[in-house]
Amino acid sequence: MDVRAATRGYETWLGRTLPVLHADLDRKHRFMGGDPFSFLRATFYRWAQLWPGECPELADAPEVLAVGDLHVENFGTWRDAEGRLIWGINDFDETVQLPYTQDLVRLGTSALLAIEESRLQLSARRACAAILEGYAEAMSKGGGCVVLAERYRWLRDLAVARLKDQRPFWQHLRSLRTAQGRVPARIRQLLQRSLPAGVTDVRFVHRQAGLGSLGRLRLVALAHWHGAMVARESKPLAPSAWLWARGARTRATRYGEIIDRALRVPDPCLTLHGEWLIRRLAPDCSRIELSSLPRSRDEDRLLWMMGWETANVHLASSRQRRRILADLRKRTGRGLSRAAGRMAQAVERDWRRWRKGALQSR
Repeated sequence: MDVRAATRGYETWLGRTLPVLHADLDRKHRFMGGDPFSFLRATFYRWAQLWPGECPELADAPEVLAVGDLHVENFGTWRDAEGRLIWGINDFDETVQLPYTQDLVRLGTSALLAIEESRLQLSARRACAAILEGYAEAMSKGGGCVVLAERYRWLRDLAVARLKDQRPFWQHLRSLRTAQGRVPARIRQLLQRSLPAGVTDVRFVHRQAGLGSLGRLRLVALAHWHGAMVARESKPLAPSAWLWARGARTRATRYGEIIDRALRVPDPCLTLHGEWLIRRLAPDCSRIELSSLPRSRDEDRLLWMMGWETANVHLASSRQRRRILADLRKRTGRGLSRAAGRMAQAVERDWRRWRKGALQSR
């Protein structure tokens, strides 16, 4: 199956699970032709087909409840119940049981593609080594949540650099078109209940965001509260694309399971209601893009922390910790780098084929 057939097959399968917006899927297809990094982010379903064949030596590693669609821009910040700024993985749409090595290879692959596109400046080998070192140390020490208060000042400085001018964020949300047709009663109710008491001027808008989940219906409730804007978003959850690639019959999502079990400071504004996720939208509660970070940054340290946070999530499968530590002793940073390199080449081949097909269809 080539990448175009895989895309058609996956989107047909997804459409049987939840309503899809075809205009948003068309937009996603255009983004997929932009560059290999964006292609990687948008096509976890294709990765799920390719990874077992490209990295067979890693398939027998201990299994964990994995992120699945992990990459260097799947990290962000949120506020906890005490108002402290927390940093960590912020998207678990594709959570599924996988060898722990899958998340590490995918994170490393995303770093290699980011390096090739000058989004990161360190070497490919050092990037993979930093990820593995951070992961191994966290797994050895039992992990630790990344609270940007008393510790991790350097990371806090990186995270808050993008918060100096919050106006573009709110201007963008205000510019979104009002949701067409009637907002489903259940979603309207969930969003309204999630807003603070006493809000006024509530408006429901349609938001296009992300790449992997682009095509799903995202509705946002915008409102005024004490002189400023607040926002809550609803997003439907689907089974992991890994289940589609394996032909599995189960349609269960495991988002709630992983955020409850992982070593993680809870986001009090993130709630699950059946197959719907409700969360707060704000500049300090969002994914961090590499382009939004200061040019002067310690990328080695940042990737090390991404490895550490990946272990925090894998510790949700705490019974596997000893087996993972034993397995890690058999592996090297060079082995991770080689596997990530093979996957980067596979992604780039698919991207070129996708881009060629897109150009021919014009």
